Amino acid sequence: MLAYSWLIPLFPILGFIVIGLLNKRLPVALSGGIATLMVFLSFVVSVVLFFEVRQDTFVPERIVLFDWISFGNLSIPFSFLIDRLSIIMLLVITGVGTLIHLYSMGYMHHEQDHPRYFAYLNLFVFFMLLLVMGSNYIVMFTGWEGVGLCSYLLIGFWFKNHEYNNAAKKAFIMNRIGDLGFLLGLFLIYIHFGSFSFNEIFPKASGVSTEVITTITILLFIGAMGKSAQIPLYTWLPDAMAGPTPVSALIHAATMVTAGIYMVIRSNVLYSLSPIALEVVAITGLATAFFAATIGLKQHDIKKVLAYSTVSQLGFMFVALGVGAYDTALFHVVTHAFFKALLFLGAGSVIHAMSGEQDIRFMGALKKKLSITHLTFLAGTLAIAGIPPFAGFFSKDEILAKTWEHSPLMFGVLALTSLITAVYMFRLYFLVFHGEFRGTEQQRTHLHESPASMTVPLILLAVLSTFGGFLGMPAIFHQPHFFADFLRPVTNISATAHGVSHEFEWGLIITFTVMLAIIVFAVYNYYVSKKNSPEQPNEELSGIQKLLAGKYYIDELYAAVITKPLDRISAFSYTYVEKGLIDGIVNGTGKTLNSFSGTLRKIQNGHIGTYVFGMVLGIILLIALTLFF
Repeated sequence: MLAYSWLIPLFPILGFIVIGLLNKRLPVALSGGIATLMVFLSFVVSVVLFFEVRQDTFVPERIVLFDWISFGNLSIPFSFLIDRLSIIMLLVITGVGTLIHLYSMGYMHHEQDHPRYFAYLNLFVFFMLLLVMGSNYIVMFTGWEGVGLCSYLLIGFWFKNHEYNNAAKKAFIMNRIGDLGFLLGLFLIYIHFGSFSFNEIFPKASGVSTEVITTITILLFIGAMGKSAQIPLYTWLPDAMAGPTPVSALIHAATMVTAGIYMVIRSNVLYSLSPIALEVVAITGLATAFFAATIGLKQHDIKKVLAYSTVSQLGFMFVALGVGAYDTALFHVVTHAFFKALLFLGAGSVIHAMSGEQDIRFMGALKKKLSITHLTFLAGTLAIAGIPPFAGFFSKDEILAKTWEHSPLMFGVLALTSLITAVYMFRLYFLVFHGEFRGTEQQRTHLHESPASMTVPLILLAVLSTFGGFLGMPAIFHQPHFFADFLRPVTNISATAHGVSHEFEWGLIITFTVMLAIIVFAVYNYYVSKKNSPEQPNEELSGIQKLLAGKYYIDELYAAVITKPLDRISAFSYTYVEKGLIDGIVNGTGKTLNSFSGTLRKIQNGHIGTYVFGMVLGIILLIALTLFF
């Protein structure tokens, strides 16, 4: 089946072409059905490949489709690498992607421009598949740029809304900043390795100086900071909520934001040779995780709370990468894909029932009318909070344990961040589904459960969010750790690598379980038992609450320090340089030539006497010049 791996990206691009060409001639059921079927077929091929790849005798295979770029000594084939890392990413992208496509058929049922939406979704999946299947950095970078393009198209899907267009442009520009670092890293790779292929670069890496490797890996990480929304390039992701809710699920769970994590894991040979780069990755991830989690405490838009939780969870993954736990980082990528897709799709079901309302201050008591959405959203909340035995518990616990081995101080900050996650997620859950209904009477009468096309994906994702963590059991349970064992040929992490003691592991589990139970009770008691309402739109905040509600005013800082000065420079350049100097020179030259030609035109007046006089004058001048010179 490896020879047919090219079918995996082929199906989504075919879906994009067919839907794009037929466009509005397709009814919503057909455009959505074609798009969903194409991604599902990719999933089926990925599952078949998985059973082949997981065999002990399997050797990673490079599949060359055709010669792509060739000049001088450089030859870049369009080729795929099928190994244990890529197959896990393929299963996540196509599996979760299929459920998001299916959900979209119900969510976008009344959208008039649905063919364009489903065409973009298929194109998004195609580029993400290209990114994770590429056997060299150029194919990877093609997919990398492709998902950036698709995020721009989907975030600004409702392009008649000026704010949504701004959000799309913000995502595109912020990612271009990161991509500049990525490109510089690629240039350095070619200078020092003479190739972009993984199988040629990684074996030679140990022979290159540590300084060069550090520079390359940090530049590549700058690209990951943009794509995976890390400080300081994270502000685009919360604004990306402007697009349809299933788009948010696709970006946050299965595609774009996981690209940076994948790139670092794929490049683990390079990163492992640079302790400085790994420390930069870990510190950046730690700062982002804590920073975004605190912002989530005071947000009111249901999608923005989840967006900041994504930024924070990505920080957890980068901490795992920074401490060298590449398999643990991928484990959290997978569990996060399950529960974050579930939470976003659950939020979409809530928004659908609330007639477009996204402010959790005007919700409440929805569990009575939205029973399936409520139970599945609860499963996602328990998973992201890290409560056993839900999926997030296993992957988060493993990240914390690996971080403790690296630095107790980093462990302390990350542990606090994990507890903060539980606070803002249960605040969200209780304000949406418990207490009293705070919306309008019209919204109350409109409340209803979503159709089966939306609830079935919720149920399936809830099952994965509940049981998915058992793929990576802690050592104390004496069960095989699927991810660690499966990824060992890629990550080169020894099976006998030192880990925390069983006593520490049990203490960590028990302590966190008790603390999380206390947090759940406290949040329930505050918002449900005591019926404390969330702050209203006109309520004055002060101190730390105002700072958190204002998201630390980072966007305002960027506007004051970067955007407004650039606007002023642009206005000055336009008025004085372009219009004044450049246009003055160009237009002045034109006017001068017109004036000169106008004077010459007077000589050419058609009078024979004038021409004879000119000839005589010319002869006299020639004779005079001959006599004197």
